[in-house]
Amino acid sequence: MIVKVDELKRIFFVTGSPGIGKTTILLKTAEALEKKGYEIGGMLSREAREKGARVGFEIIDIETKKHGWLAHALQSNGPQVGKYRVNLVDLESIGALAIRNAAVDAQIVIIDEIGPMELHSSAFKEAVTEALSSGKPVIGVIHERAQDSLINSIKRRDDAQIILITRANREQIHSLLIEKVNQLLQEKRHYSS
Repeated sequence: MIVKVDELKRIFFVTGSPGIGKTTILLKTAEALEKKGYEIGGMLSREAREKGARVGFEIIDIETKKHGWLAHALQSNGPQVGKYRVNLVDLESIGALAIRNAAVDAQIVIIDEIGPMELHSSAFKEAVTEALSSGKPVIGVIHERAQDSLINSIKRRDDAQIILITRANREQIHSLLIEKVNQLLQEKRHYSS
């Protein structure tokens, strides 16, 4: 299956089944763009494991490297998603703030991810909306089962593309994203000089 990145887009979200490699694609894309000299900012999330068992999810501010908990199995308060409780304090003070700062200071905004846990925070949704309105390239992950008016608004945007990751296309997606975002930023430099 050949995936094409639409020429008119500057917002790219990948989606797909759990374990298909969405965050890996996002990380490879962000690292390659950073090596090209672009300023990357935003939020990453990753599983946290203890003794081989998943206990929760961390969030990381890409720029400051500050870590926090998105959700944890042993957390006693916050909205419950499956066996985890969402840590709204860290999500808003680290995750949402990282996205807001990237929308102002970085050249590329990374959002990992828009999912059921993150959607419990209105501050997170506002930060994503600010990033989408920033005019900057945005690359992110949308959880395949997440549903919200924010996701619906992303799907309706003329400048956004949602790419379904499959086993057949997952090896090529990061290269396409790197090429497209690099092209967007080169054009921006050309027009501003």
